[in-house]
Amino acid sequence: MSLISRGFKGRRDASGKKLPPGQYETHDFPVLSAGPTPQTPLSKWDFTLRGADGKSARWTWDEFQALPRDSITTDIHCVTKWSKFGTRWEGVSIDTLLAEAKKRGVAELPYAMAMSDGGYTTNVPVADLTGGKAWIATTYDNKPLHPEHGGPARLLVPHLYFWKSAKWVRELRLMERDTPGFWEQLGYHIYGDPWREQRYSGDP
Repeated sequence: MSLISRGFKGRRDASGKKLPPGQYETHDFPVLSAGPTPQTPLSKWDFTLRGADGKSARWTWDEFQALPRDSITTDIHCVTKWSKFGTRWEGVSIDTLLAEAKKRGVAELPYAMAMSDGGYTTNVPVADLTGGKAWIATTYDNKPLHPEHGGPARLLVPHLYFWKSAKWVRELRLMERDTPGFWEQLGYHIYGDPWREQRYSGDP
């Protein structure tokens, strides 16, 4: 029997794909949520990028759909230890949203808090949202993103544990200081790098 422990530097599964330490591959897409699934009509959906000074940029669903979009194929890693390889998404990059917000007077800051329908929040450094590393995704596997997986739109930050990819996201609030979100206040790691196995607050 092979054992996996903290500090293990990752392994390859039978297909040769690389897994972060402590993870196993799944071909399913498990559904994990902290509460009930919100149901937001597209006619009432909007997305806001808000600065610390109150200045903001807001898009309705139709306006958001008109923004430049990327197709993304990426692996995702859940803190509950499953990993799913080669997931396919489409969405608007955070780089695009920040650039559009800047035109409206929103100043970039070092940190962001993702705010979701249902009250969920999670914090992410802006450096981990930019440079082609994060998106607001609206499709999965060539279909509109299902509500149980965060639709109509979720944050996608695939290089961090998947709780950072907030479901049902409606706002990114820019901040001067890193402030813990929902799970981070309950003991999850402030950053959440799967390759360093940063699951909980005491992990290095």
